[in-house]
Amino acid sequence: MAKTSLESGQLAPDFCLPDQEGNRTCLENLRGKWVVLYFYPRDNTPGCSLEAKNFSCLKKDFEAENAVILGVSRDSEESHRKFIEKKELKIKLLSDEQAEVHGKYDVLHPKNFRGKDVISAVRTTFLINPEGKIVKVWDNVKAAGHAEKVLSELKNLKEK
Repeated sequence: MAKTSLESGQLAPDFCLPDQEGNRTCLENLRGKWVVLYFYPRDNTPGCSLEAKNFSCLKKDFEAENAVILGVSRDSEESHRKFIEKKELKIKLLSDEQAEVHGKYDVLHPKNFRGKDVISAVRTTFLINPEGKIVKVWDNVKAAGHAEKVLSELKNLKEK
């Protein structure tokens, strides 16, 4: 499967997107914090639910490291609200219905789904440092254990 063209060391593309409550979240306003920016295909699917629940469970651990977790999909704000409520999530989900930010981060790629070629978000996570640079990219992520890997990498980078 195709991978994002963004790499460690690059400045993370800026964006402003609405969260599940309709409040705009802008990357530039998060300078000074670490940002875990993860893209996922759809609300309420098994893998996406597992990933969101795992990040929610570790939210306090990330906050202790001065990190913010942002999940991004093409689902609507309303879909995100229902997803958060149904799965009791504790993280912020951003709505990118026009896929503009998906494009900036190069996470939309063709895949075969039930015998048809479709363009879909490839599960991808970016770890962005307090200066706004990408320091780690995980692409084609497997949901199980991923949040723990991101937290471990964050701690390792902060120790250097």
